[in-house]
Amino acid sequence: MNLRNLKLLSLELLFFSLSIVFNKTLSQVDPDAFRNVSQIIRSKGYPVEEYSVQTTDGYILGIQHIPYGKKFSQSSKLIKTSSKRTVFLQHGLLSSSTDWVINSPTESLGFILADAGYDVWLGNFRGNTYSRKHIKYSTHSKEFWEFSFDEMALLDLPAMIDFVLNKTGKNQLLYVGHSQGTLTAFALLSEKTEYNKKVKTLFALAPVATVGYIKSPIKYLAPYTKDIEVLFRLLGINEFLPNTKFIKFLGDLVCSTEIRIFCEQVIFLFAGVDPKQTNATRLPVYISHNPAGTSTQNIVHFAQLVNSKKLVKYNYGKIKNMELYNQTDPPEYLLEKITTPVVLFWAQDDWLADAVDVALLQPRLKHLKKSYLVNYTMWSHLDFIWGIDASKYVYKELLKLLQLY
Repeated sequence: MNLRNLKLLSLELLFFSLSIVFNKTLSQVDPDAFRNVSQIIRSKGYPVEEYSVQTTDGYILGIQHIPYGKKFSQSSKLIKTSSKRTVFLQHGLLSSSTDWVINSPTESLGFILADAGYDVWLGNFRGNTYSRKHIKYSTHSKEFWEFSFDEMALLDLPAMIDFVLNKTGKNQLLYVGHSQGTLTAFALLSEKTEYNKKVKTLFALAPVATVGYIKSPIKYLAPYTKDIEVLFRLLGINEFLPNTKFIKFLGDLVCSTEIRIFCEQVIFLFAGVDPKQTNATRLPVYISHNPAGTSTQNIVHFAQLVNSKKLVKYNYGKIKNMELYNQTDPPEYLLEKITTPVVLFWAQDDWLADAVDVALLQPRLKHLKKSYLVNYTMWSHLDFIWGIDASKYVYKELLKLLQLY
């Protein structure tokens, strides 16, 4: 065998060995890491339908629907959707509808509700994995990413809620939100008060309104909001694509050695982590689906709220504020206008929905029915959706209150 053939054989053996190692590695990773949300739902034996909803400003939002559960599938098929109670689930910051089905059927709220006989709908905000289309702009354009939670609250939520009500023939739905999914609901119900008649009850997991006292590293972005260009360069010009050096700096600033592995991931860095409630074997699944995408402007908006200690609209600067709002400072969302009954689920050790801000929120909600403190000392922001014992500490009580309200 000549030298050339020997080299070719060696290369073939090398690639063959690497392919074995690669395929073995892939085979050890949970397949949910490579599935989209609908594939995850189907893989657990549940039915799923996919819909696209267009907002008034041209964004195409993805919605998933679980019409009935696996546990009672035979009987549930016979029950018309119109006779079931409709539940709309809305994800939090940097997330997607996957959050509600990312664990096992006994641990994921989407599956638990479907098995309890609810008609389950999963929403997605503009810019995330399932809502990256626009009738005019591509995700490569600056215009696509010119939004914050203002647009999510006042344009995305109305489009999705109206679609679900029209599809089901209902006048009302039950709304369960997590994190940003609660903030946007508060904003919508206070600004477009007609939606108080469409949302029967708002169940807020890790409720966020003001963020003046948060422990999340978002507070370290607040000083930069006076120089928007600097902050945009640090976080990503249009889409939120964090500068790794900046994220490493934040990680070193707020993370202990014990949770270093988690804080190297953006979603854990911003929201906090409770290692005891995080299923380490599913970390590849969590990380493959999160962060699911948002605009840099949205992250900047949260940082602005740290400074204002109020729930206000995006601050464009005095000149543009005057053009858009007819005042130099951004207007505040008046939470006192909300007439929908509200139930809060919060935790003492939550980095993003911190106890002080929750305490400030409660008296402003004139129709607050219950404020439920999770009976677990280290319960964190992400435990509400990913926690191993979320069913025990949160969902069990949530199911009771869904029946009550």
